[in-house]
Amino acid sequence: MKEIKVFATFREICDGKTIQVPFEHGRLIGSILDDVISQFPAMEEEIFTPDRTVKQHVHVFINGRNIIHLEGLETAVHDEDELALFPPVAGG
Repeated sequence: MKEIKVFATFREICDGKTIQVPFEHGRLIGSILDDVISQFPAMEEEIFTPDRTVKQHVHVFINGRNIIHLEGLETAVHDEDELALFPPVAGG
């Protein structure tokens, strides 16, 4: 299993600070997000646009790096990697 840290409104949807998903070394982050949605269907609308891209202000991090600076949804996840999901935030 792989732990994913969730923040802000995602914690409300997932009823906690972390999510556990099935995992094997080298699995793609897109597939992992599919498992998140399987457990918490409301997350699909929160994370993805209708054309299945990550929404602009949603941040998916692997070891503190946003997947938009890696291989996007095709980024492979390894055993030691730490994952985090951040919803859009506003304020000032």
